[in-house]
Amino acid sequence: MLDKLDLNTKAQELREALGEDANSPVDIFSLVNQIEGLTLVFYPLGENISGMCIRDNEIRLIAINSTTSYGRQRYSLAHELYHLYYDDKSGFNVCSAKFDPKSENEKCADQFASYFLAPYKSLRSAIRKSAGNCQLSMQHIIALEQYYGMSHMAMLWRLVSEGYLSSEELYSCSCGVISAARKLGYDDKLYRPTPVDLQRRTYGHYLKQVEELRQKELVSSGKIDELLLDAFREDIAFGLDENGLGGAAID
Repeated sequence: MLDKLDLNTKAQELREALGEDANSPVDIFSLVNQIEGLTLVFYPLGENISGMCIRDNEIRLIAINSTTSYGRQRYSLAHELYHLYYDDKSGFNVCSAKFDPKSENEKCADQFASYFLAPYKSLRSAIRKSAGNCQLSMQHIIALEQYYGMSHMAMLWRLVSEGYLSSEELYSCSCGVISAARKLGYDDKLYRPTPVDLQRRTYGHYLKQVEELRQKELVSSGKIDELLLDAFREDIAFGLDENGLGGAAID
């Protein structure tokens, strides 16, 4: 049985441990860069997998499905943080892209992810501020998911679980999201996948290890390039400048 209070507490504790307060929206991709020994991989994992987490005495790795929307990737990363820090079961978890139905353990990870991105008190306050005592509209829902950086379906399921929406309203609010967001003046990045040429990328501990090998000259330059290519970082191996900025400082 889900202990929502405990999961909300865990989410707040991890936010604070990573240097965030208990209420504000978070840049979760920047936050995970602080996690010692963690490698983050973005990769097209197919339609049925949102992400995976591998952890043992030697490896801490999270993989995110880069073909899902940016909002879903943020949610999936928060979901995998639950497996990384609080899951007592296997050190290898592959997580379904479906929100329901799921095992009890996956439901805990989903609930944790929702609280991590949109803490309980913060969301309640935001709803009260935007909608007052009125029924939530599509405009309110989009404003909330844009503020917290959550995927549309993740926000809908959260609102249903806390009684702000009915199950019938969930399905009626599931269509025309991008168009509605644009009309309300929002960027549609939240609802789009990673550009195809950037869907394979590795960040974090693995790259730090490769750079350490390079600096200490423990392996050949060819081997360094090979390791970087294995991590889909041809931009580093070949000195590619994707933005055409030539490495200049940007203000």
